Amino acid sequence: MSDVLKIPRRKLSDEVFDRLYAMLLNGEYVPGDLLPSERELMELFGVGRPAIREAMQDLERLGLVSIQHGQRPRVIAPTASEMLAQIDLTAMHMLSSSPQSLEHLKEARAFFELGMVARAARVASDTDIASLEAVLERQRAELNRDTGAFIKADMAFHSTIAEITGNPIFVAVSHAMLNWLAHFHATVLHWKGNEHITLEEHARILDAIRAHDEAAAIREMRSHLDRARNLYSLT
Repeated sequence: MSDVLKIPRRKLSDEVFDRLYAMLLNGEYVPGDLLPSERELMELFGVGRPAIREAMQDLERLGLVSIQHGQRPRVIAPTASEMLAQIDLTAMHMLSSSPQSLEHLKEARAFFELGMVARAARVASDTDIASLEAVLERQRAELNRDTGAFIKADMAFHSTIAEITGNPIFVAVSHAMLNWLAHFHATVLHWKGNEHITLEEHARILDAIRAHDEAAAIREMRSHLDRARNLYSLT
């Protein structure tokens, strides 16, 4: 019989992982709960200590449990940021090796940014607007001083808009996309001569949010992103 038809044998740790994961998925253990001890799990599943430890380490790498020396593993609530951090290296490799993927990322970022700025204009409080003003002032202070700090403040401006939406998934996705694009600042993003324009565009976006004008916020953000997109190139 052809080897293609053979079912590969699975490691015991994989079986243990599947069963523990099913327990978490079914709500048998919820965030904050302690899992059974190694000895209890060994007896429950009929396997040795190495299989339990390897499965538990896999759960920890996925951000599902916290393991402290000498203590039973504790179930934790995964966050969107932690989830996206797990694909960080893969995303960087994909973007570095595929110009088309970079274009897709720019398009996805624009989609999110336009939606987020509209919501920010709709819901921004006085405190939110003050936070955005402070970030813009910090960016303005770095003009002609520190390019790295200027770019960080630029990213913070967009991250703050995401935070104003009040949606942690928006915040996590925005932060991840900004970090992935920031990887290209040093090699393919040409900031020289564009700093003043960036500040003016950010100021107009801020004005629209302050006025709670969704249409203006979308228009100004679209103009800002359309110009910025042309600065990213792998050629």
